[in-house]
Amino acid sequence: MSPTLDQLRRCSVAFDIGTRTRVHLRDGGLVVDEPSVVAVDTTTGSLIAVGARAEQMEGRTPQHIRVVRPAPNGTVVDIAMAQRMLRHLLGDKLRTSWRRAPMARAAVCMPHGSDPLAQRAVTETLFGLGARRVELVDAVICAAVGCELPVEHPEATMIVVCGDRTTQIAVLSLGSIVAAETVPVGGDAIDHAVVQHLRSRHELMLPAQSVHPLRNVFSSAAAAGGTEVAEVTEVYGRDVVSGRARTVVIETDDVRHAMRTPLTAVLDAIGTVLRRCPPDLVADLAERGIMLAGGSALMPVLDGMLRNATGVPIALAERPDVCAVQGLGAMIEGRVRPMALAPLGA
Repeated sequence: MSPTLDQLRRCSVAFDIGTRTRVHLRDGGLVVDEPSVVAVDTTTGSLIAVGARAEQMEGRTPQHIRVVRPAPNGTVVDIAMAQRMLRHLLGDKLRTSWRRAPMARAAVCMPHGSDPLAQRAVTETLFGLGARRVELVDAVICAAVGCELPVEHPEATMIVVCGDRTTQIAVLSLGSIVAAETVPVGGDAIDHAVVQHLRSRHELMLPAQSVHPLRNVFSSAAAAGGTEVAEVTEVYGRDVVSGRARTVVIETDDVRHAMRTPLTAVLDAIGTVLRRCPPDLVADLAERGIMLAGGSALMPVLDGMLRNATGVPIALAERPDVCAVQGLGAMIEGRVRPMALAPLGA
């Protein structure tokens, strides 16, 4: 499926449904940016919370409350729950007059290489909300457009979209994907590596909601003039043996090393993509470099690893977390030069 820009201009709303749900309304900008999380009362079936409030409940609920992620890997796996979540988010965020009018067309970012079952799931989800037609666009093209990369030119542009569950790597030219790979490694794999390191090295179980702040500590230390300012930091959690709360002092270098281990799969995928590209396009990348995008692009070790492994400049998108939905929003608003969009999963 490869919608043209003319078909996308007929869409009134753009969706990016993954770990977070983002909705871009034509001529209205980004109107929804919430975690794709729903808290449900299992005894009555009613919704208790949606979005950021439901995410705060994760790991803290009694037995009768279940926290659900309808689209954990960037694709919808629970259509009914995804529809309930979107109805709640759209009902709270969009204008009353727009809610009453049926959505004639909707555009959706889809992960590169998504299978027909995943495409059908997101299509059925939006049909249930009132959409008459759903256009599916490859997420790497949306992200490249959102980063304002010249994807319509005959020169190569390379983008690495780092999500929570997957990382998508693509080289684009003339508005189409020349070569691309998707690896099942993202921010969640980095968090899991940190948790496992602390458990095996310090016998400490880290609360799930403490992993992201810990990652931010390393990001701040690495960004301070490129030097390792914070050599140690304190973390708190539960002792594996006694079960009591405990605080330990850890060295940031050890944790950074644990974070680098799962990222080797990303480096291997980048090498695979480059080997599949014509030499002329690879030569373009030596000057133009690689663009980092996606919600996990701010991982503290990622840019340095890519720079050392490839030897090319690494640039970070201005707003890496929303660049995909911004790019799709630019397409439906007609702010993109004419180009040939690649078939989904090409």
